[in-house]
Formats: sequence, C-alpha cells, structure tokens
Amino acid sequence: MAELESLDPNTPMFAQFKEKTGPIVLANTFVVPKERTEAFLSLFRRQAEFMKTQPGFVSLRMHRGTAGSRLLMNVAVWDSTEALATAFGSPEFQRMAAEFPDDIVSYPHIFEQIDV
Repeated sequence: MAELESLDPNTPMFAQFKEKTGPIVLANTFVVPKERTEAFLSLFRRQAEFMKTQPGFVSLRMHRGTAGSRLLMNVAVWDSTEALATAFGSPEFQRMAAEFPDDIVSYPHIFEQIDV
C-alpha cells in the first residue's frame, strides 16, 4: 500500500474527514518512481472508475509534473467530506488502495473553495 503523508501535520486527511463541510476538493499528490508510472496509472484508473460511481462524487482530474518530475496530482471534487470519507472507507476502495506498491508516497489534503 502507498505510504500516506500529510502536507500539513496539524490537519491530516483523516482529521479533516471529521469536519462536515462541502463542496470540497481533494488534492492528492503522489511521488511515483519513474519505472512505476504506467502501472500506477493503470491501478489509479481502476480506482477512479469506482470513485466515479460513488454518491457525492463530482469530478476528477489527474495531472503530471513537467520536466521529468516524478509527481502526479489528482484533483477530485466531492459534494462533502462525508461523501469522500464514505467512499474512501469502503472495502472495495481499500482493497484497490492496498494494491499500490509501498514505494509510492501519497500526500492527500482536503480544501474548500474561497473567494479571492
């Protein structure tokens, strides 16, 4: 299973699930060894197809870092933290998540849109 790390140690993703809010954006940055990129994307596509069927799912986009970067970033919009937490905690999602190799690091964080 990929290693989960927090971008902000004061608010790890699982703590963010406790705040009932929405709509939300999940930004998840992955550090993927170059030789595993295609295998990672194949697994991620399966996981994404499952998430797209879950209540509260709005949209999802994957982005690749430029200039030979090892980073991939998923940006997913959900109706609420509750909907995301339910999908994330489902046995099917957890089985798929366990398939990711241990040398992949994931930095998930939940955001709300603000006006600027």
